[in-house]
Amino acid sequence: MQIEAHNLGKRYNREWIFKALSHQFEVNSTTGIIGSNGSGKSTLIKILSAAELPSKGEIIYLENGRKINHAEIYKYLSFAAPYMHLPEQLNAAEIYRFHDTFKNFQHQLTEKEFLDLIYLSDTKEKVIKNFSSGMIQRLKLGLAICSESALLILDEPCSNLDKNGVELYWQLLKEYGENRIILIGSNEQADELINVHSFINLLDYK
Repeated sequence: MQIEAHNLGKRYNREWIFKALSHQFEVNSTTGIIGSNGSGKSTLIKILSAAELPSKGEIIYLENGRKINHAEIYKYLSFAAPYMHLPEQLNAAEIYRFHDTFKNFQHQLTEKEFLDLIYLSDTKEKVIKNFSSGMIQRLKLGLAICSESALLILDEPCSNLDKNGVELYWQLLKEYGENRIILIGSNEQADELINVHSFINLLDYK
């Protein structure tokens, strides 16, 4: 898979959040999307995931030289962000089973293997609304990183994680991050930006 961003710009009312942004994203590359709060990181991530339209420019998605329709991009990506919500009435085991109906897990991870991997096997019957913020983030990261998807997007992936959670994030990326395009949105936190090949600093596109 390849993604080509050409002269992207996003404007709200008369204010440009960013403009004249071009970048090419390749398989086996990790790109850090950085900038201060309010700089437009999450907006750019939503545009690159085809969840939002740019005000200017275009994005081209390619698979083996063939263009992918924007309406089909959801089939190729997995995503985790602090503002993404999980069904609070379900437990972790039920979340795994629901997710498995529309997105395969890498290495054919079983329910037990997945919950063991993200340290949630002892709480698999507890519903999500009773999870701590760190438990929720581990579950989000596990679902996104362990899925079979060509495009992996992580916005502020270390939010709410303690030291062990950050180490789990590193481990997951190392074991399940190959052969993908990875985008990481961050306020320039070193813990989040591991093995990054290139950066897009939104302050350069004001």
